[in-house]
Amino acid sequence: MRIGMIGTGNMGALLVDALVKSKAIKPKFITVMNRTKKKALDLAEKHHRLSVSESPINVLQNADIVFLCVKPGQFYTLLESLRGSWHPGQIAVSITSPISVNQLEQMIPCQVARVIPSIVNQSLSGSSLVTFGSSMTDLSKNKLWAILSQFSHPIEIDEENIRAASDLSSCGPAFLSFLLQKMIDGAVSATSLSRKQATQLTTEMIEGLGKLFEEQTYTLEELQKKVTVKGGVTGVGLDILEQGYQDVFEKLFTETQKKFIEDKAAVNETFEGEKS
Repeated sequence: MRIGMIGTGNMGALLVDALVKSKAIKPKFITVMNRTKKKALDLAEKHHRLSVSESPINVLQNADIVFLCVKPGQFYTLLESLRGSWHPGQIAVSITSPISVNQLEQMIPCQVARVIPSIVNQSLSGSSLVTFGSSMTDLSKNKLWAILSQFSHPIEIDEENIRAASDLSSCGPAFLSFLLQKMIDGAVSATSLSRKQATQLTTEMIEGLGKLFEEQTYTLEELQKKVTVKGGVTGVGLDILEQGYQDVFEKLFTETQKKFIEDKAAVNETFEGEKS
């Protein structure tokens, strides 16, 4: 299986790292291309025998599965430049949520899918969100699923839920990191604990918490009950959190949905405008 990667920014590079680290694909079977060539060359220096291509068309000529890792606004121009270069047996995979698989199928004459990775895939864990195009065969679905399973837990997500699912699996690490940083800030501000100690304690707590969930020792609800003693300190802290964060996540999902709708509208305008 040969893999092509068009775009080696944060997520494109993350996918290459995950593919190689998990041994899903050897570097010699991966071809990458980026508008800023240095980023692609840096990746090739990190993973020896990985190939760097000069153009997107060259990537297509050397790949069975092609990951399209460019920004939404760059998609139409990229796909226009690739017209006539695809072959029926290929699989095109977009990692951009605002562009639907239906839009991809309108411009790509082969099987298509969308895969939303997460930064935690670098540790060969976490989810990857998958939406299959209507032309994907069972054989192709299984091939893609098998590759993704090497570094993540693939989950099939329908079009209407892709944004919310992405907020949890892909944006979630940034949201939780923000909350953890605020917890550290609070400890340092209200007590004599040093920032270094607070950061170490929080980081090691999260590492251990992840292992508990990985081993399925507790559910989220069970863990809270296990740590909370009636009339104890944890209960007092949870009461404060309940007061302060009553609807913050409802607001978060509302606003990310609004931004998603804006992004989709901009993509639709680009696609329709270029066609006319």
